[in-house]
Amino acid sequence: MNHDAFIVPPGSKISLKKNYDPAYKTDFHVKTDAVMKLQADIERLANYQNILYAQNTYALLIIFQAMDAAGKDSTIKHVMSGVNPQGFQVFSFKQPSAEELDHDYLWRATKALPERGRIGIFNRSYYEEVLVVRVHPEMLKKQQLPKIPSGNQIWKQRFQEINNLEKYLVDNGVIILKFFLNVSKSEQKKRFLQRIESPEKHWKFSASDVQERAFWDDYMDAYEEVFNQTSTKWAPWYIIPADRKWFTRLTVANIICSKLEELNLKYPSVSEEHKQQLLEAKRILEQED
Repeated sequence: MNHDAFIVPPGSKISLKKNYDPAYKTDFHVKTDAVMKLQADIERLANYQNILYAQNTYALLIIFQAMDAAGKDSTIKHVMSGVNPQGFQVFSFKQPSAEELDHDYLWRATKALPERGRIGIFNRSYYEEVLVVRVHPEMLKKQQLPKIPSGNQIWKQRFQEINNLEKYLVDNGVIILKFFLNVSKSEQKKRFLQRIESPEKHWKFSASDVQERAFWDDYMDAYEEVFNQTSTKWAPWYIIPADRKWFTRLTVANIICSKLEELNLKYPSVSEEHKQQLLEAKRILEQED
């Protein structure tokens, strides 16, 4: 699969409406083909995770951002279904707590970063601070900042801080993959109605979800600015079509596998002394009655 169609070229100015189709499905014309390919990538990912854990050199941080009902939870559930829970962790970032507001805005995310050898997922992330907070700037007043720069300076400052953080992480072995699940407004409406009409999905729905739809255009503008300012060579953004969940899952899994393949992961080599110890252990075990 060619990933060029999904990546935001660093330094470019993109338009979500003009450049990225939420219903795009590349060469896959039927769902069954994609399901088979996804299963193969799930198995590949499980193998790569084992080596990542054993090598204990890199960590993989996967960031998901999206509008409500874009399929973040189900994508994580399906794509990561084959990985070992011992080497995998998911953090969901919601409205900041009182403790979190007593720290800088990156604190709650940085303390949740994955350790070497592990895969960490941020279901939403520090990017909320230049998305929802930008759409609802009154939230800045709750962050106890000593001074709020005027105009757009606060967002330019945060873009630079985020880029600096991600460069620092990548330089220290934390590989970053950033996915925006690009759902259309019409498909979101359809999924909201399904949640309302299905009792088993009522828990997923909140009245605030519909209220936020009124800010759709503001969110799209904020997302475009995020992509234009923070898609870098070391941590580019991938805009994933999300109107077809099966294609979303397939694409995310394939990109993750490709990134892990690029790392040329290998199981740790053992010394000659260790090999001799293994042979001796084998000899002792084989001599047992």
